[in-house]
Amino acid sequence: MEKMENRANYDNLIELYTKTLQPIEEINGFKVRPGFFDENGAVVIPGGVSFTVHSRNATSFKLALFKREAAEPYAIIPFPDNYRVGDVYSMIVFGLDIDDFEYAYIVDGPYEPERGLIFDNSKYLLDPYARAVAGQRRWGMKPHYGMQYRGRAVASDFDWADSRQPHIPMENLVIYELHVRGFTIHDSSGVKNPGTFAGLAEKIPYLLELGVNAVELMPIFEFDEMRDLRTVGGKKLLDYWGYNPICFFAPNTSYSAELEYNREGCELKKLIKKLHENGIEVILDVVFNHTAEGGEKGPFISLKGFDNSVYYMLAPGGKYYDFSGCGNTLNCNHPIVQRMILDCLRYWVIEYRVDGFRFDLASILGRNEDGTPMGNPPLLQNLAFDPILANVKLIAEAWDAGGLYQVGTFPSWNRWSEWNGRYRDDIRRFLKGDSGMAFAAAERIGGSLDIYDPKHRGLSASVNFITCHDGFTLNDLYSYNSKHNEENGWDNTDGEDYNNSWNCGAEGETVDEEVLELRKRMMKNALAVLLSSRGTPMLLVGDEFKRTQRGNNNAYCQDNEISWLNWNLLQENGEMFQFVKNMIKLRKKHPVLRLCTGAAYCGLPHVSKHGVNPWYLDGGKETRVIGVMFAGRNQDDSADEIIYVAVNSHWENQTVVLPGLPKGMEWRLAVNTAGAAGEEFMEPSEKLPGTDSKIEMEPRSVAVLIAELL
Repeated sequence: MEKMENRANYDNLIELYTKTLQPIEEINGFKVRPGFFDENGAVVIPGGVSFTVHSRNATSFKLALFKREAAEPYAIIPFPDNYRVGDVYSMIVFGLDIDDFEYAYIVDGPYEPERGLIFDNSKYLLDPYARAVAGQRRWGMKPHYGMQYRGRAVASDFDWADSRQPHIPMENLVIYELHVRGFTIHDSSGVKNPGTFAGLAEKIPYLLELGVNAVELMPIFEFDEMRDLRTVGGKKLLDYWGYNPICFFAPNTSYSAELEYNREGCELKKLIKKLHENGIEVILDVVFNHTAEGGEKGPFISLKGFDNSVYYMLAPGGKYYDFSGCGNTLNCNHPIVQRMILDCLRYWVIEYRVDGFRFDLASILGRNEDGTPMGNPPLLQNLAFDPILANVKLIAEAWDAGGLYQVGTFPSWNRWSEWNGRYRDDIRRFLKGDSGMAFAAAERIGGSLDIYDPKHRGLSASVNFITCHDGFTLNDLYSYNSKHNEENGWDNTDGEDYNNSWNCGAEGETVDEEVLELRKRMMKNALAVLLSSRGTPMLLVGDEFKRTQRGNNNAYCQDNEISWLNWNLLQENGEMFQFVKNMIKLRKKHPVLRLCTGAAYCGLPHVSKHGVNPWYLDGGKETRVIGVMFAGRNQDDSADEIIYVAVNSHWENQTVVLPGLPKGMEWRLAVNTAGAAGEEFMEPSEKLPGTDSKIEMEPRSVAVLIAELL
């Protein structure tokens, strides 16, 4: 009944609308009129579709209409000259059934490669603003008519009802990075719709049990996993990660369980709505540094044919600059490209209620059109101050493949946070016992105030991580000295060579119990430090129950058990899962671990560094014991909260003298990674006698102590 009423209302709206907006002429059998020049893309209106495109250097546009999955168009409609305003072409085509057609463009213009102009009217081009892409609905299967990307017109009629975004402050987030397909595609996931948005939704109870409150989704923009199809060792290798976007405005259709013809994105919206209802934010990993079109020999998909010299950074002579390592670099600070990126992010926030974005190789977004770094990049500034994006998290991967490294110096305007690559590197090195890393590690745990000045960067600039999709898993970080990427087919030449990893005495899988116990403790150390550090922690999917990629630190092409999350490991390694759960609970319980909560009544500084003796940290090469003390107010601002994080990365026992406490307080041990399995957390916490207490720390262990009233 509800559907019948909605249809009746829709028909009434069409009748009302078409009485006021009538076609003015007929072209190739289709009634048309000028469209909405300020609405890019294919916009569905009652009775028709408005198609709007633009190009600085093109001389003409034609609209090609295809029946669903047909190889050739059933109609081609040229845009009349009087349907052009400036560089924008817009035309309403009446009488189209959005369920029945797909569309592309034929763009003509000069061919002068030395100037970057490579127009080719023999190609069908995908609309850069397409809200859905036809061509590859099923994962890992090419369409019968060949790879030919077309757009679909999408009805925007999803009902968000009274859904509200959580708006969790950055410092209170615990981010969980995952791959939509890899999260549930393994048989062990037990979901009805493996490898999809719906499958992820089925796992929300797990996310709640773990305690994370934000998911960072690896790329979900439409990409072509078949782009670099190869067979190595009898296995098909695909572009699994998805960092080669086809279209910025369209969700990957192969991630939806249902066929969503002209309703693309509904399943993703249902997922986001359900995550929000459970207090979990959604951060998208977005790729605006390059596209799947590659370099000079790459395919024509969209931007090359629309205006190559505008959308890509070109060197003199028309060659592509490559600061992405993928053949081309998006010309992000050209005004046209700036607007497209801003339009795109606004679209995802308005239409999908996305809570944040992590920008892949974000330093490219700050390069000028000639590739030089800019002091105040207009794109980054516009994103920082855009009113639609005002409550959205903006997280930069503050480096690129061209050698630009901006961790701590990424242009911010007190809005941008960063993946703190120095946190990853310094903590990895200190925990495995490298010399000369004590002072740097203490700075990282304390919030990296040496590189993020709170006055200019705010208090939430640092996103702390020890592992991410790009590199070793946490299990592999302490199981391998070297990468093992042979299965990628490049003779182990791909992937990072400097991993700051340690195999704990045996390379790869082993049955040596001493090695296995040491690895387990090293993982707990890393997780305890990460979740006790100031800044926003980010966990890599599966690290909480020892996921392995068998030493592969660049599994971008591995759509198989190397990359998939094996849920059987949750039961096998439940001890590690419980440890992570408890550390997240501890972090949430004590705000002083997350941010400066105001000056402590007792006068202790909000963060201080210590060594084996209080109030002095020796910066010498052989120092392998550090303590970081946080002091501030408790949750209800009624008393002081003081927490001490002690880390012994030495291979021998160490006696650590703790700082004296105000009268009436004493140190109590809350966490000890050297404790027996299941006994790392003390409830009630174990007392340490005296105000000048000492703690005996076992080799390679972490302790968290809390000051409590006597």
